[in-house]
Order: sequence, then C-alpha cells, then structure tokens
Amino acid sequence: MEQTIQHSGAWALAIIMIVVISWFFYRYVAPKSWHEWASAGVVQAFIIALYAEMYGFPLTIYLLSRFLGLDRYDLNASLWSTLLGMGETGMMISMILGYALVLLGIGIFFQGWRQVHRARQQNTLVTDGLYRFVRHPQYTGLFIALFGEGVVHWPTLFSVGLFPVIVFAYYMLARKEERQVLAEFGETYRAYQQRVPMFIPRREQWRAFVGSSSLNSDD
Repeated sequence: MEQTIQHSGAWALAIIMIVVISWFFYRYVAPKSWHEWASAGVVQAFIIALYAEMYGFPLTIYLLSRFLGLDRYDLNASLWSTLLGMGETGMMISMILGYALVLLGIGIFFQGWRQVHRARQQNTLVTDGLYRFVRHPQYTGLFIALFGEGVVHWPTLFSVGLFPVIVFAYYMLARKEERQVLAEFGETYRAYQQRVPMFIPRREQWRAFVGSSSLNSDD
C-alpha cells in the first residue's frame, strides 16, 4: 500500500483533542468511587484510541488494508468511506450524521446533569424533565455522543469494540446507583423504576425526549 492517508500525523492536534475532551468529561462526570473511576477509565481509553487514530496514526485502516485487501481501492482515513468506496462524499455523510448525534448526546448529557445537580442540592428525587423518559439521561446522552463520534463519524477497531464495554460498565454503575437511591427514597423510587426505562425512551417518547434535552427547557 503506497497511498498516503490524509488527516493523519497531526499528533499535536490529537493530544489537544484528547486533553480537552477528557477535561470536559471528568469535569461533569466527576467520578468518586472506584466503580465510577473504572467506568470513566473505559471512556478515557475510548477517547485516546479514537483521537489517536483520527489525527495520529490510522491503525484500523492499515490493519484492514493489510488483512482484507483494501489496498485495492482508494483509501480514505474514514473507515466507512473506505469500506463503501464513497470517498470524500462518504466522509462528509458520516461526519454530518456523527456530529448530529454528538450534539444531541451532549445536549441530553448536560440537561440531565443540570437537573440531577439541582435535585441533589434540594435533596429531592428528580422525576421530571428528561427523567420522565429515562432514569439515567446523562448516560443516555453519553452513549449517543460516543456512538456518533466513535462509530458513525470515525469508527476504529478500538472505538467500535469499546462501545459495548462502555454501555455495560455504565449499566452496572447505574444499577449500583439505583440501589443507593432505593435505600434513600424507598417505594417512591421503586414505583418510578417500574414505569420509566433505564436508558432508552419508549418509541413514542423519543421526540419529546429530544425536545426536553434543550438547556432552555425546564419541563
């Protein structure tokens, strides 16, 4: 394979993106227990692997071109555009769709964080806003953002492989958190558990869920 893949070799940019994204992530997730640190560590690995390949060395493309014979085609730094043979058009489509999901996920994450932060200050159980639709909207937003960036926009072997691990890690963390909330709020929270899904809104509620993700929404 003699082709030079664009969008690679910018290690300074890769480091900047890793540091900036990691800072925002830890700033708002703020892990305390070892369970939270373990889950955050998987996300940290995802972030490092993603941006190291996006701006540094495109390991996934080189491995697949070696073992799957992709060197027969025009290579592009984006895995989807390479696999589908869509070139720059494929990169643009995956970028637009990916960033749309990233922005949606970020909006859900921050709105969920704002609501639960306010509830903790008041020592109350939050069941309105995004919490009408899912019990852990912050994690839902995190999943959507990571899926948009690491699977739709810029898939790599590591980001695609780590995504289900992240979902499982936060599922286990959510179960632990819910046991603590049950101990505090008892049957009130148990009834809430029974009527509201953990991460994924019901199909007919997605539009309202997305609408409630706006930071200007207080519903």
